[in-house]
Amino acid sequence: MIIIKSKREIELMREPCKVTAEMLEDLAGFIRPGVSTMDISEFVEKRITGHGMTPTFKGYGGFPEAACVSVNEEVIHGIPNASRKLKEGDIVSIDVGATYKGYNSDAARTYPVGVISAEDQKLIDVTRQSFFEGIKYAMEGFRIGDIGHAVQQYAESFGMGVIRDYTGHGTGTKLHEDPYIPNYGKPGKGAKIERNMTLAIEPMLALGTYNVRVLGNEWTVVTADGRRAAHYENTILVTDGEPEILTLQ
Repeated sequence: MIIIKSKREIELMREPCKVTAEMLEDLAGFIRPGVSTMDISEFVEKRITGHGMTPTFKGYGGFPEAACVSVNEEVIHGIPNASRKLKEGDIVSIDVGATYKGYNSDAARTYPVGVISAEDQKLIDVTRQSFFEGIKYAMEGFRIGDIGHAVQQYAESFGMGVIRDYTGHGTGTKLHEDPYIPNYGKPGKGAKIERNMTLAIEPMLALGTYNVRVLGNEWTVVTADGRRAAHYENTILVTDGEPEILTLQ
């Protein structure tokens, strides 16, 4: 069931979304060679709890830490580890959420670690821009398939693989709500987009195949061919005009 948010609910959601936006901005200055993936998760947890909020991901479905930290060929759900140190030339995707008075934020970014290759920078840039191509259709009068189609068309025009096994989604009092939002699809298909929906739209792209597999820890999703992947996500609000991005400063 798709939940249309009240004015009060939207105002409550703005609080964790604002904290998340600021935290993701600040992470860009924290990430560097030698930092561990656990250091990143601890940074996230400290920032969220410092605002009197709860890290949404910690304990969610059994996930052990405050942030999903996915390096290189890891698409999503990387489990932080104190012994996993970032290296020059890596790329790292960080997916986070904060919970405030029962309402959630959800957002992700992919960051360069030091100097990266032109190919990897293009992957990060195309993934980010595919989000903005998709949200052109996150307005009343369109359907969920219009968003996915726009993401897919843009990403594939650069030869990127569009991950199909994982999708965006609605979000609110539950981290994952209806509707689910694939990053591919046909225009004019899927649920109607209505004012005051809150949606987490999250392109996940790869340099090679879109096929993925799950590691033995039963969480971390990696590309099947071992090539690198990137992730970009924001929680947005459908308005009576252009969508409002709640997790972007």
